[in-house]
Amino acid sequence: MLLQFSFGFTQTQFSRAAVEKFQEELNTEYADAKTSPLLPEDLKSFQTLDFYPPNEQFFVVAKFIRTENELPFEMKTTTARKPVYVKYGEAHFSINGESFQLNIYKNIELSKKKEYKDYLFLPFSDLTCGNESYIGGKYIDMKIPQGDTIVIDFNTSYNPYCAYNPKFSCPKVPLENDLKIAIRAGVKKFHD
Repeated sequence: MLLQFSFGFTQTQFSRAAVEKFQEELNTEYADAKTSPLLPEDLKSFQTLDFYPPNEQFFVVAKFIRTENELPFEMKTTTARKPVYVKYGEAHFSINGESFQLNIYKNIELSKKKEYKDYLFLPFSDLTCGNESYIGGKYIDMKIPQGDTIVIDFNTSYNPYCAYNPKFSCPKVPLENDLKIAIRAGVKKFHD
């Protein structure tokens, strides 16, 4: 399931207003019974998701390396479903002087749809997962960059739908996208 709001912020500088807009759109989607992944009992009492405060430290402009000639693969999910993805590129960046790398993926089937032809998928996990944030990691929706840099705004990271409802089938974060840092940005876990 894809979120209904626009993805892939294009600004190259941190914007608290853009993060607040993302949070507002996400809350609106989750409060609406037609678009919400929440269980009916959770929807009844839903007010807002729990977000980390917007944090400029987790807005990074990464060096983007397009990976050519990658073979498509079946990404593991929380169910038997196996959507086909391809590793589209790598993002290299630093936070607090530490260097990190994340792989960015493209969903083969989804990219055939006009509105998602530029869509990229960034699943990741970090040291908050299982404690402050969802144990299964978080996602960021992105667009194919025009040059050799790509903006990763962890403040716009969100939980997979299966964090709220087991009926959904969610891609599992590949092991190579597990960050050894606490990314205190985006959506926190929903239930303790």
